[in-house]
This record gives sequence, C-alpha cells and structure tokens, in this order.
Amino acid sequence: MPLLNRVSTTCARAIRSTGSSGVTKCSVSPLIIKNDHARPYERVVSAGSKSKSQSRAMATSADSLVAFGQQHVTRGLGRLTEAVMAKGEGSYVTFEDGRRMLDFSCGIGVTNLGHCHPKVSKAAADQCVNIVHAQCSISFHGPYLRLIEKLLPIMPDPSLDSFFFWNSGSEAIEASLKMARQITGRQNIIAMQGGYHGRTFGAMAVTKSKTVYSEGFFPLMPGVFAIPFPYWHQLGLPINTSEEELVRFSLYQLDLVLKQQTAPRDTAAIIVEPVLGEGGYVPAPASFLKGLRTVCDKHGILLIVDEVQSGFGRTGKYFNVEYSSVRPDILIIAKGLANGFPLSGVVSRKELTDKLVPGSMGGTYAGNAVSCAAAVAVANAFREEKVLDNVSARSSELLTSLKSLHDDPEVGSMVVDIRGQGLMIAVEFASPLYSSTDPALVSSAPKSLASRVAKRCMEKGLLILTTSIYEVIRFIPPLNISQGDLQKGCQIFAESVKEVIREG
Repeated sequence: MPLLNRVSTTCARAIRSTGSSGVTKCSVSPLIIKNDHARPYERVVSAGSKSKSQSRAMATSADSLVAFGQQHVTRGLGRLTEAVMAKGEGSYVTFEDGRRMLDFSCGIGVTNLGHCHPKVSKAAADQCVNIVHAQCSISFHGPYLRLIEKLLPIMPDPSLDSFFFWNSGSEAIEASLKMARQITGRQNIIAMQGGYHGRTFGAMAVTKSKTVYSEGFFPLMPGVFAIPFPYWHQLGLPINTSEEELVRFSLYQLDLVLKQQTAPRDTAAIIVEPVLGEGGYVPAPASFLKGLRTVCDKHGILLIVDEVQSGFGRTGKYFNVEYSSVRPDILIIAKGLANGFPLSGVVSRKELTDKLVPGSMGGTYAGNAVSCAAAVAVANAFREEKVLDNVSARSSELLTSLKSLHDDPEVGSMVVDIRGQGLMIAVEFASPLYSSTDPALVSSAPKSLASRVAKRCMEKGLLILTTSIYEVIRFIPPLNISQGDLQKGCQIFAESVKEVIREG
C-alpha cells in the first residue's frame, strides 16, 4: 500500500476509534516526554530505542524543512518562531525539532476547544466520506443548515436569524461592508481607532490598530472614518480616568464626525469590536456600545459587531456583546466557530438581508461542508462539556495570578494594567519609549518588555503573544484548559517577567 494511503488509513482509524470518553485511541507507539537536553522546554522522543545518529537525522530534517520554508514562503508572512509545528493535542503543540509546548495562543484565538478536539475531528472525518464540497450557489447542504439550527438559540439577540457562511474573518468583514452599503444605499463606514478587522482591501481600510497592515497599499477603500475607542492609553489619559469620562469623550467625537466629516444620510454603518483584539484586548464599556446603538437607531445607520476573536465563549459568554445587551444589526463570527477549520459567518436579520440582490453574496468555498460539520460538533461540545463554566473558573484563577504578580514588589510599576474578560486577558507593561506625556511612561522600564517576556516564555515552553502598538501581552488559552495547565503557564509567565525586569 502506498505510504500516503497507509498514513491516511491510520489517521482515519485513530479518529474513528474515539470512545464515549472523548479520548482518541490509537495503536501508534506512545510518546514519552523527556527532558533530555539542557533546554528549558520539553522534548518528545519515541518510546522505542533510537540511536544518536537517528536523533541527529531527525534534527537535520527539521532544520532543512525550516530552511526550505524560509526560502520559498513569501516574506510578507511574519512568524513567532522559525520552526515547523507538527502536532497539536489539547493545550499543547509539538514541533518537528522535538519541542512540546503549552499553547496560550490557540492559533490566535481559533482552537478554543484545544488542538484536534476528538469530537470535532471525528465530525470532520465523517463528513469527508459523504461530501466535501457542496457549493453554496448550487444547492443547500446538510451541515450548513444544521449549523444554523445550532446557532440560532445562542445568538445574542433573537432578531439575528439570517446567516451567510464564508471562510475567514476578513472575508466576513468584506461581506458585511457590502451588505451595509447595499441595504442602506449609503457608502461611508465609521470604524474605531485601534480596531482590527483583517488584511483584505475593505477590511484593511477599516483596520486602525497598526499601520503595518496597510503601509504601502494605499489608496484603500474610500469612505472610511475613525473615532476614538474609549481606551485610556490611546486617549492619552491616566489609567484611573473614569469609564464615564472615556465614553463621554468617544461619543462626543462620534457626534463631531457625523457633523463634520460624514453626514448620517451618507453613513451606512459603524463597525466595532466589543473587545479590541489587535488593539490591546480592551473591552468596550457597555455604556459605549449602548451609545453607538442609540446613534445608529436615530440615523438609520447599521451597527456591525465584529466578534471574530471575542466570540464563541472567549470572554465567558457565547458573544461578548451579551454583556451590554446591545443588538447588532450585523454580527461577524469566525475563529473559534469551527475550532481550526476555515469558517466565518455574517449574521443579520431577514428583513435586512431580503434587500440583498441574489448573487451579490457567494464564494467558491463559502460555507464548506466539512467546516460546517466541524462547527456543529463545536456547538455540541460547548453544551455537553460545560465549556463556559470552565471559562469562568479558569478566568478567576488567571486574574488572581496576574494580580499577585502585579503586587509583587519585584515587578512593581512595570505592570500598568490588567484587563479583559473570560479567557481574553491582557497585561500591559510600562515603557520608556513614548513621549514625556505618555500615561504609561516609566523611565526605568526595560525596552521592548512585552516582546522580550513573550520570547522568554517561549524558551521555557509557553507560546504566548503580544498585541497592539503598546507593550501588551495577551492570554488566549484554550477555553477547556485544565487548572494544572493554566497554573503551569502562569508560573512560566511570572518567572519570565521577573527575569526580564532583572536584566533591565
């Protein structure tokens, strides 16, 4: 039997042998975790005997794969590490060079149920032997409709009853902008300073978190205006500025934009993340979202709520906007929706989507059957495994650990803010690099503190990411992470912070 067929058969058997316990059974030789090098991360070797020459050959192979990638993968892609990820299991990933690491990145908030969740993988494998590609412009397919059936009861507002599934969050943003313009007959969009919505042209135009995403690509889509998000650092205000004052300032600026730059009758939509993602993991105050809703209702403007990163339990509820009880006109979902399978969604209400011209929405791979089947399994797992209960418990533990670190005299003023909800948490460090009026300025702070801490965590066996233009590290562990693994990650983080501060 050809090697590829043998591997496929072995994988299929492993997936199909999943028992009711949710544990995948496989006859492949087990792996033993062994600290066989003077490196601070775990190394994986097989249980069988291996000669030193065989181990060296494996390393050489991994090195050659990296070199091949560096030569042939476009330079436009950035990477956290120059390594080849080979396997994911729950809260851990294993690299070709043998490193096994605790993953607090979840593929940037995608594998919310951990890597290769058995029920999700089985659902996708089962769907593969029925139909893989049932093109949405040709017919309905079962997983697409079953997914809608699963999502309807958990929508943040019962008015959200019309669904279009696509592949990526950026594509879903593009679709929402098209919908807003066609439904309202208006062109202009108001976005948030610090907001991130994607790298395609429409999504890039409403992205205001970093210039790296749009630098060199102008002119972008026209008709986009930005207002300040109620975030103390972006507004240049002290961290103890009241929420009321932050919201008042931002809504006042919205009023000015509508009077000075884009008249309400020219404005199709306001787009907002209820928690800034790439902008620094900053939750929007409920009063701000309610203020946006009031303005939209007054002027017939659509409110687009981007829950690509904050959705599907990430912040302790299925959707973060539930905390404010604000009704979106259009809801954008992706990332955790299918736990790693490419799938996004644009959800609105039928009275609005009935105004769309048939054929104006679509895409070759939109609403792929395998991805939809995986998403159905994700919805089932959330309910059956009480994932939101785990988020609540682990969130409390994570915040307690981070606040303890903040109170440590050795860390002191180097941590200026801890914020977030559920398991979407950020730590913002002080910096010596901004202007003398910057509210996070601490002249004695080490330079590049966040990126150095993230690198040190990685050396110790923890994948964790920075975010925003400021010194911010974000925590996005699996929503079903165990108490022990969360504690392990918090310990690595605390050790890394202290070591980098000592180094100065």
